[in-house]
Amino acid sequence: MKEFELKYGCNPNQKPAKIYMSDGSELPIKILSGRPGFINFLDAFNSWQLVKELKAALGMPAVTSFKHVSPTSAAVGIPLSADLKKACFVDDIEGLDDSPLACAYARARGTDRMCSFGDWVALSDVCDVTTAKMIKREVSDGVIAPGYEPEALEILKQKRKGNYNIVEIDPDYVPEVQERKQVFGITFEQGRNNFEINRELLSDIVTKTKDLPDSAVRDLIIALITLKYTQSNSVCYAVDGQAIGVGAGQQSRIHCTRLAGSKADTWFLRQHEKVLNLPFRADLGRPERDNVIDGYINQNEEDVCADGNWQKYFTAQPAPLTDAEKRAFLDTRQNVALGSDAFFPFSDNIERAYKSGVKYIAEPGGSIRDDAVIDCCDKYGMTMAFTHMRLFHH
Repeated sequence: MKEFELKYGCNPNQKPAKIYMSDGSELPIKILSGRPGFINFLDAFNSWQLVKELKAALGMPAVTSFKHVSPTSAAVGIPLSADLKKACFVDDIEGLDDSPLACAYARARGTDRMCSFGDWVALSDVCDVTTAKMIKREVSDGVIAPGYEPEALEILKQKRKGNYNIVEIDPDYVPEVQERKQVFGITFEQGRNNFEINRELLSDIVTKTKDLPDSAVRDLIIALITLKYTQSNSVCYAVDGQAIGVGAGQQSRIHCTRLAGSKADTWFLRQHEKVLNLPFRADLGRPERDNVIDGYINQNEEDVCADGNWQKYFTAQPAPLTDAEKRAFLDTRQNVALGSDAFFPFSDNIERAYKSGVKYIAEPGGSIRDDAVIDCCDKYGMTMAFTHMRLFHH
């Protein structure tokens, strides 16, 4: 297939639209089901690059969930605890621990379930049956992978009455060194960002504390590779092999840090005992539960649930999760990694990161206030590495 005609571009009025190779060669993909659109393919190709790099960097199966050309999360295939399985709505999945790819999917899709509603999924490895079963029951636009087990493909083809978007990509495809795009009829050209993110990038530790365990290296690499494919400005919190908060596309660095931090806090609080034991009605759908959990976690203390009408959601009225309880629980969360796609211009970012358990930081450095940022890290005993590499993505 040398080109694929799309129904329209970003919006229904933007016609005609298609994807093709500028040199006239075959597209490196096969469309196995559905008819992906313009934005679907933007998500597909960006998300595939992310998981391919994560797999190459860490040697583990990787998955990301994308929405509007930015990841909601990314994760590698580490087994989940019982509480995390429950928080991610996968505690009923048989054989989950036997599939690293399925574990990576459970983490990536379970991190920010509200933002992942209607997502695009990228898998680093051939899709297996366990992963396919989980994808099938979530609201999702499509998936891209280097291949699919026959039974897994049949499971996915049942989704959306047979119209679910399933794309297979050639894992050996290598794009041209130079990339181009047009804006307002003007062609932009640049070299592809083939910069490799690895442990060596974290060698310039500028804080008094130098401790950087392997788990932190893994999480910082996950954060930085995630940022490489996130609309800038952006920061990313990561822990335990997954990105837990992505602040994408903000004009101010502190707004990135606050946004991503609030998402990380919500992810942590989904594992609070009160949240795990909310008495949901049996007929409440998964997306509705996501909305209610978000409202419950982020409510005012005097409110019971998102709109105060608990009978719509619960079999019994739940006690509120108080601000004091939330703060006490978050104070137990530690060893979080934080990556930034550009330097932190002020130490307020470090102050906010500390509230979400951040202990390890990677950022390019180069601000005229680097000393103030380093001093703030030293105040909290954090380890910070300067990468000397900006990771803007537009």
